[in-house]
Amino acid sequence: MEHRPDIVAVMVGVAVEGPYSYRVPAGMSVSRGSIVLVPLGPRLVPGVVWGAPKDMVAHNRLRDIALAYELPPLSEELLKLVDWVARYTLAVPGQVLRAVLRSTEALDTPKPVIAFRRTGQEPDRMTPARLRVLDVLMDDMAWPKPALIEASGVSASVIEGLEKAGTIERIEMAAPPIVQQPDPDAAIAVLSEGQQMALDKILALDAQQFGVALLDGVTGGGKTEVFFEAVADTLRAGRQALILLPEIALTNTFINRFAARFGTRPAEWHSDMTPVQRAKVWRGVLDGTVRAVVGARSALFLPFRELGMLVLDEEHDGAYKQADGITYHARDMAVVRARLSHARVILSSATPSVESRNNANTGRYAHVLMTARYAEAAMPNITTIDMRIDGPEKGSWIAPGLAREVFGALDRGEQALLFLNRRGYAPLTLCRSCGHQYQCPDCSAWMVEHRFRGVLMCHHCGHEVRTPTVCGACGAADALVAVGPGIERVAEEAAARFPDARRVILSSDMGSNAQLKERVAEIERGDYDLIIGTQLVSKGHHFEKLTVVGVLDADLGLAHGDPRAAEKTFQILTQVAGRAGRATKSGKAFLQTYHPDHPVMRAMVSGDREAFYAHELAARESGGLPPFGRLAALIVSANEHDVAMGFAKKLLSAAPMAEGVRLFGPADAPIAMVRGRHRVRLLAQSGKDFDLSGYVRFWLGSADKVSGNLRVQVDIDPMSFM
Repeated sequence: MEHRPDIVAVMVGVAVEGPYSYRVPAGMSVSRGSIVLVPLGPRLVPGVVWGAPKDMVAHNRLRDIALAYELPPLSEELLKLVDWVARYTLAVPGQVLRAVLRSTEALDTPKPVIAFRRTGQEPDRMTPARLRVLDVLMDDMAWPKPALIEASGVSASVIEGLEKAGTIERIEMAAPPIVQQPDPDAAIAVLSEGQQMALDKILALDAQQFGVALLDGVTGGGKTEVFFEAVADTLRAGRQALILLPEIALTNTFINRFAARFGTRPAEWHSDMTPVQRAKVWRGVLDGTVRAVVGARSALFLPFRELGMLVLDEEHDGAYKQADGITYHARDMAVVRARLSHARVILSSATPSVESRNNANTGRYAHVLMTARYAEAAMPNITTIDMRIDGPEKGSWIAPGLAREVFGALDRGEQALLFLNRRGYAPLTLCRSCGHQYQCPDCSAWMVEHRFRGVLMCHHCGHEVRTPTVCGACGAADALVAVGPGIERVAEEAAARFPDARRVILSSDMGSNAQLKERVAEIERGDYDLIIGTQLVSKGHHFEKLTVVGVLDADLGLAHGDPRAAEKTFQILTQVAGRAGRATKSGKAFLQTYHPDHPVMRAMVSGDREAFYAHELAARESGGLPPFGRLAALIVSANEHDVAMGFAKKLLSAAPMAEGVRLFGPADAPIAMVRGRHRVRLLAQSGKDFDLSGYVRFWLGSADKVSGNLRVQVDIDPMSFM
């Protein structure tokens, strides 16, 4: 049947499998990518014209498009990205589109700004306050009301009085852009020889074609300056740039460095933004007035029309994995979006993911290696402390040898860092009288004591209770004991050992993002001598006075049976140790471990990262694990364990036979209950060239449908087995 031009398919931004057909009212013009408002049930929802409908529906049964927004259509590459992500991750397309249309406030035409300018008529009565207003307006420029009040130091009533007198007039102006356009030539960096060689290799990738470079450089090697110059090259070519960071809310230093290089701050995109800010950035990206964005992983779905470069700083970081809703990895989706946009990608890290490193080894990515620190700063000397021989006394967590090194740094007026990747005071609270262990009622996890706040908290669902004074099981008083260290307990010991040191805790639950930003700035200024931090402290900070790093439990990440455990541990230890000695002073790092002969520890001490990657790649290949194989996890959850396990068994029995696919489970997940829901896992493993997404889609399509409180979550390429 021939397509009628007044009927189009519209994908709505809700969790639906595909587009619906709508009529285009007379006088309305839309095309593929047009953003529209359509009726869906009893409400109006935003959507995007997807093209011609696949199935013809009787014209009189269709509903009209309610509104076509006055916006440029979304680009073809963005529409293809939505389809690609949905197909690969098994998310429904409408759910992916919702990530694109996230700022619904941006769809409406921005309200004009009310401004005032002089008319040339003098007021009948002049006062000092009125004179100050007129002095500000002497340039005959129009000033927005808030700016005029601030500049003249008057109240709103003074402005209103001058308007009533006819001395100034009210006009409407377009809202100013949220940021100015960055100048690629504002402050061109003077690069070292190694940095220039790295930049030349990146710029060898065609600015108008797809290409990926792995910027693999040591901590403190000056990678940021290199990719800033690559961003400048992209801006000169008339294309937009996106820089993704794993912890955007804590990167005030990075934003300042961008501003120093390009003469203005970039547009930002992260969870701390107000709806108005989000709307301005989203609209500016779409209409092209925003040329550079620094954002969190969700910025991947911004409506760029001229995207020419994507940079992922700390590309190895686990924060790039989206675990809720659409389960995707921003690193992989960034490469897909760049391919669709004919753009370049820079994956930057001192500890690249094994997948990226393998792609560089095989020539899929350009391998840009930087082996020296900037300005001839030396790499830190790394030493293990064998806890079996030189460990601390019972009840303490800082080994004597590490304590001596911290004292030495403090005596020299330098900074020291004690690192433990465990929030709170203690990971377990139990009763010494009856042995009762405090566990979350909704999750199979211990309640973590947070002594500073006086609560026990579950780190999986957020449930918390006031720290009890008597045992909830036997009623014994003064019988509760903290087992194991958390960062607060280390801080308590540090206060006793180093009482004269100015101490600070840097942990994600020790304040708001604004407060954490301020703490980081204070550390950079040297306001503190001793930093006690969790993983947050490892994320790209530059503390010039920091010379000694102590990792109190270097084995912590190796204890979970995760196939990626060695990689994750190597990455975080390298990143944390790399905070030491980044300026003119040499740095030292100490790893407290019970396994000094583990390949990770040997690689850390010897500095032989190549040996670690070779060992890890060989282990992955022998096990058929990524990047040499593929994995897909299916997590079945329900309010009752038997229901979840029973459905998982039925699901397994419905799995189609396919050569090269291995199925594991069902088995209770390591975290078997979260938020009151029991979790059972199935795992599918295949070769790297097998369409595992298609297999799982066919599998689920042929199995029984979920009902009641059952849920099945699919995680293609899982990053952990929790």
